[in-house]
Amino acid sequence: MPFFFSCGFIFVSILIGPLKVIPYIFCSFQIPTNAAGLIEYRAHPFWVQKYCPFHEHDGTPRCCSCERMEPRETRFVNLDDGRKLCLECLDSAIMDTNQCQPLYLDIQEFYEGLNMKVEQQVPLLLVERQALNEAMDGERSGHHHMPETRGLCLSEEQTVSTILKRPRIGAGNRVMNMITEPYKLIRRCDVTAILILYGLPRLLTGSILAHEMMHAWLRLQGYRTLSQDVEEGICQVLAHLWLQSQIMSISGSNIASTSSSAPVARSSKQGTSSPFERKLGDFFKHQIESDTSPVYGNGFRAGNHAVLKYGLRRTLDHIRLTGNFPY
Repeated sequence: MPFFFSCGFIFVSILIGPLKVIPYIFCSFQIPTNAAGLIEYRAHPFWVQKYCPFHEHDGTPRCCSCERMEPRETRFVNLDDGRKLCLECLDSAIMDTNQCQPLYLDIQEFYEGLNMKVEQQVPLLLVERQALNEAMDGERSGHHHMPETRGLCLSEEQTVSTILKRPRIGAGNRVMNMITEPYKLIRRCDVTAILILYGLPRLLTGSILAHEMMHAWLRLQGYRTLSQDVEEGICQVLAHLWLQSQIMSISGSNIASTSSSAPVARSSKQGTSSPFERKLGDFFKHQIESDTSPVYGNGFRAGNHAVLKYGLRRTLDHIRLTGNFPY
């Protein structure tokens, strides 16, 4: 099943008096008053980036990762599939398959720390959006796929175009000189590969990978066919646990883990993490928590409730026996 984000945020409309100052406003010009003589603006509920309602319809770009709008004085990076990436998210973006391998090893260690080692060697490939869509079409499983798919756990033999060399950023902040190569997937077990969309920050890439790794683990452990909300829900729980471990690591926290919490994982990114990366981790974690979709959102909340109450191992044992979360 694919990994996607269904954002549960509601962008707030706020009215204030015309003489009041609006802090941290996105717009570079004075917002005119409406017919009632009040200033109306919108605010992102997480970043609190404020902007006038006009920007919701004038084509102002949003970052495909953090959802913030492109300021007038800054130009986002243009990825080749039409996505836009802000410069802060670009700083830790994973751009090719080789660059993603250390992160893959980290998440394998994370699973081992949960006594959930994935024994089989499953290829991890970073791909463009078109290759991801073609791979979804090549799967015979008939799963329901969402439009914002960013990751995929494959079970069929097919040839996938993977990104071999990190593209460079050229004139106009456009991605250039991307080198791809065909990769033939061979079925040696129930999972042939994990595909992740390129160009996303390390923490988002890692949470997607942790989600897809759980799909792989369930298949390789012989779990019977599960309902979408149970399978996607428990996969989101693992993505959420991994993000928690990264946020703790970035913060230098030594909080002791319990049977239902994640071990603190080492970071695959060299150097000191920026305050923005910590905030970005909080944002991705909050996206999972506030997702309003019945499958991913409600599935996560049911799975997370079960894991917090019974622990991860007992929850997985119950899923194996009944196909449902324990209550």
